[in-house]
Amino acid sequence: MINLIESTKDYWRKLDELEAAYKRGDVSVEEVDVRVAQLMDELGHERRVTLSSIRQSILRLWQDQRETLLGFAFL
Repeated sequence: MINLIESTKDYWRKLDELEAAYKRGDVSVEEVDVRVAQLMDELGHERRVTLSSIRQSILRLWQDQRETLLGFAFL
């Protein structure tokens, strides 16, 4: 989860830098479009990795503690 938070902060920092570069005239609109798509892909990948990790943790917990979890659920 920490990686996703850091990746999101990094994403916003890079967007801010890209916006500043665009306002200075260092990059064109087309370059901005391409770079934004790349940044979104990177963040999307990190989200998928994080969600997969959470899912695996839940499945592992279920496998290891099934009886305990069911006991609490029935109480």
